[in-house]
Amino acid sequence: MYPYINLGPVHLGTFGLLLWLAAVVGTIVLHKNFVRNGVDADALSVVAMVVIAGVVGAKAWHELQSPADLWAALRKIAAPGWKHPLDMMVDFLHWFQAGFAWFGGMLAGIAMLMWQGRAARFKGALGERVGGMRMLDLAAPAAAIGYGVGRIGCLLSGDGDYGIKTTLPWGVHMRADALVPTPDLVQPTPVYELLFSAVLAWWLWQRGKKHLSVGQLTGEYLVVSGIGRFLVEFVRVNPRLYFGMSNAQVAALGSVVAGAVLIALSRARNAQWAPKLADDPRT
Repeated sequence: MYPYINLGPVHLGTFGLLLWLAAVVGTIVLHKNFVRNGVDADALSVVAMVVIAGVVGAKAWHELQSPADLWAALRKIAAPGWKHPLDMMVDFLHWFQAGFAWFGGMLAGIAMLMWQGRAARFKGALGERVGGMRMLDLAAPAAAIGYGVGRIGCLLSGDGDYGIKTTLPWGVHMRADALVPTPDLVQPTPVYELLFSAVLAWWLWQRGKKHLSVGQLTGEYLVVSGIGRFLVEFVRVNPRLYFGMSNAQVAALGSVVAGAVLIALSRARNAQWAPKLADDPRT
């Protein structure tokens, strides 16, 4: 794997590069969804804020799972004695570049999307606001494909999100300079997630053409993505903590349950997804 790309004096982390690519892909998909649904909002600004919130949330969730490790890392960064501010910044960036929890990022991203939905408005509908739940529906396909692309960054950096030891012909090696190296041939679980996410994004895009109740598409995303995350954990190296399940599997089950409840509530309310427009752009 290639955790870093060196271009002369420039030292680029592949995780950051793939996170940027995930944001670009997500922005394109979200922009197209805004256009076809007649939404007056800047997809780039929306995605930028979600990425920032998601990264902070994912890092916070990961670190709070082990407060002792977090305290040790912070003590190392702020070691006793004089330390140049630039050296402290380098230590901080090195600590921050690995160790992210999908569930924490998802929660922070959802909160940011709902907050931005309060400001977004429909075109030609007397300025009616999109609202938080409609914004989640709009972002579902973009979130699915963006997650898949971002996972390849985890694979390239070798940050420990790879799979168990394998003899399969498509197994991969983690180089010695990977963030979490291993001498074994392992399953490329992020590739599985990319393929799953691409199919899920396409399916959500097609579902978005229908006049579903507000929140139903978000519920379907939570259910299907949660199932995918639960299944991939069986071939991942994450430790089993709860009843033989990893922390990610417990969170995935929570996603499935939350999605099922949201679908039920959405169908019961049967709220109209969009205001009546002169020309419905959805095709």
